[in-house]
Amino acid sequence: MTEPVFSLKNIVVTVGDNVQILKSLNLDIFEGDFITVLGTNGAGKSTLFNTIAGNLHIDSGQLLHHGRNISNEAAVTRTNYIARVFQDPKMGTAPRMTVAENLLLAEKRGQKRTLRSRGLTKEKLATYANITQVMGNNLDTRLQTATGDLSGGQRQALSFLMATRVKPELLLLDEHTAALDPKTSEQLMLATNEQVTTNNLTALMITHNLSDALKYGNRLIILNAGTIVLDVRNDEKSALTEEQILKYFIA
Repeated sequence: MTEPVFSLKNIVVTVGDNVQILKSLNLDIFEGDFITVLGTNGAGKSTLFNTIAGNLHIDSGQLLHHGRNISNEAAVTRTNYIARVFQDPKMGTAPRMTVAENLLLAEKRGQKRTLRSRGLTKEKLATYANITQVMGNNLDTRLQTATGDLSGGQRQALSFLMATRVKPELLLLDEHTAALDPKTSEQLMLATNEQVTTNNLTALMITHNLSDALKYGNRLIILNAGTIVLDVRNDEKSALTEEQILKYFIA
């Protein structure tokens, strides 16, 4: 097996009144992995994402990016190669900017982010119409609409497109369909899976939907009390049932 893109080595994270959330957690993330992440509330899922993104300090252990220790690297620096889509559709987009302007801004990941209207050429708008059309929610007809005026599903679809406009080395999907109605959630999941698999993205996706956890991705991990208690991939993952997974949620 090739070397991992990211490695978490014996990660310990403590928050609040000396509450240890991650307990010597180990995880190797390989290029092309699409990992679904399960766990009860308080298991450490969001803490795991915040640790990878650089929003939480590591008490001990190492976070490696291509073997380079980035444990003390600032979160803003990590955004050059890590992208994240949050549960709240309002996060990740600029509400007063149009859909097209948001997409133009997203293309500047890793660069100085200045927005100039002349960057929105006819060619750019045609490109944006094509990439938004694949989301299947009429976002392509609203390129000149302020993002704050979009529906929740459209805004979340835009957040996803922005996160993947410049291919990140790691995409964190933080319950990105949880705030949507069932139909919109399913629509976004299908689009997500298509984009991740077609573009060979490396992604972690937190979900509480057992069906989605089994259906999507090549790998599944379950967190419990700050450690990974199950890590399966490919055929072993495909053989899992919801009943088998539920056993890990019984105290």
